[in-house]
Amino acid sequence: MKQRILVVEDDAAIRQGIVDALGFSGYEVFDAPDGHEGLRMAVRVGFDLMLLDLVLPGPGGMEILAEVRTCKPTVPVIILTARGEEADRVKGLKLGADDYVVKPFSIKELLARVEAVLRRSPERSADIKRIAFDGGVADLVRREIRFDNGKVAEISEKEGELLHYLAGNAGRAVSRDELLRRVWRLDPTNIETRTIDMHVTRLREKLRDEPDDPKIIRTVRGKGYLFVPGK
Repeated sequence: MKQRILVVEDDAAIRQGIVDALGFSGYEVFDAPDGHEGLRMAVRVGFDLMLLDLVLPGPGGMEILAEVRTCKPTVPVIILTARGEEADRVKGLKLGADDYVVKPFSIKELLARVEAVLRRSPERSADIKRIAFDGGVADLVRREIRFDNGKVAEISEKEGELLHYLAGNAGRAVSRDELLRRVWRLDPTNIETRTIDMHVTRLREKLRDEPDDPKIIRTVRGKGYLFVPGK
């Protein structure tokens, strides 16, 4: 599953150069040319990282960053700006930016910063193809679960994406809101749905995870779901 990056930059040439470089590097890219569209997409679109210019027509980068930190507190943000003053850099970092790149910058440097921030992001799911659990292994390429006794169970595409994300964040309780944003690509604001719980229930059944006392996908009260890898 490709990682998704939102680029908010009003300079068309710079924006296109970034979009092309990220796309060539294997990312799925969305872009916005101004603060109005950038703010709308930042709130409504699911993404793994945002590249954000500070000076924009309409709402500025700091306003967008503050909004993102409210609705998507753990999604990483790298600020792109021509401003090199320490005060701006400090303000951005205090608002929750993960890194700060001053223009002009090389595409090679920017890609390195993107990779570094994604590596240390708590929401980053690794490129996992096989997931071991106590009693068997899940093959996400074939979309099947193979048990140690030779039995096989098929999983749907969405069940595979859900398992991929949970396993990529093994050891961390993942909230339902985060799963809606990152797996279903939906904005959980004002959405009431049981789809997450239903998919987890079906996945537990296929993993033969005891519903009353699950050992593989555990429920952490008040926090979400936690995947426990096999030993």
